[in-house]
Amino acid sequence: MIATILLSFGVLFLAELGDKSQLMALTFSLRYRWWVVLAGISVASVAVNLIAAGVGHFLGTALPANAIAVVTALTLLVVGLWTLRDALTSTDDSEEAPAPPSARNALLVVISAFALAELGDRTMFAAAALASSNNWLAVWIGSVAGMVAAGGLAILVGRIAGKHLPERGIAIASGLLFLFFAGKTVLDAFVPALGGWGSVGVAVIAPALVGVGVAVWRKGVKSADRELADIAG
Repeated sequence: MIATILLSFGVLFLAELGDKSQLMALTFSLRYRWWVVLAGISVASVAVNLIAAGVGHFLGTALPANAIAVVTALTLLVVGLWTLRDALTSTDDSEEAPAPPSARNALLVVISAFALAELGDRTMFAAAALASSNNWLAVWIGSVAGMVAAGGLAILVGRIAGKHLPERGIAIASGLLFLFFAGKTVLDAFVPALGGWGSVGVAVIAPALVGVGVAVWRKGVKSADRELADIAG
């Protein structure tokens, strides 16, 4: 059983490296408290890998992958727009971003986003394949541990990077990344012919345009504020 746990841990950890789920963990860690993100990843991992280890290998082909992709994309889109709105509508002129949502709301966002992103993902099918020829409980334990470890690594990177960046800039970048993930999720599901790098290239167009628009808008707002300050002075 220990050998199966270690095998499952290694397979899932390696499968998560560079995957969209790990990138989502990094993005969430830039916006929410690290322990909230880690808790959300843990809860989602337990649920998804239980499905994979228990019955995922029987139902894998029956999962409505396209419908799940649409729901996931909509979730990420809402989170992205919400994050951008909070960052841009703050009346504070400093570089500090507005306070993030409460821990409870953030936890629900992380759990739902991760659970939806993992359903039908390659890591779920990897766990299902392992469970088909190994003890399902050991596969479940190892898979959860591997996924949480990969997410924890991403959170650590996000926390280190976040200490050297302005909070408002982090909030805007996070919002744009969520828009990118939303677009890539839809493209991967409905236009698989693009391939990995092709979907990245197309998905980055919309957030790039939004980012340029945000930069122009912020520059205009700062210029207007300076003019008003000069007049008042």
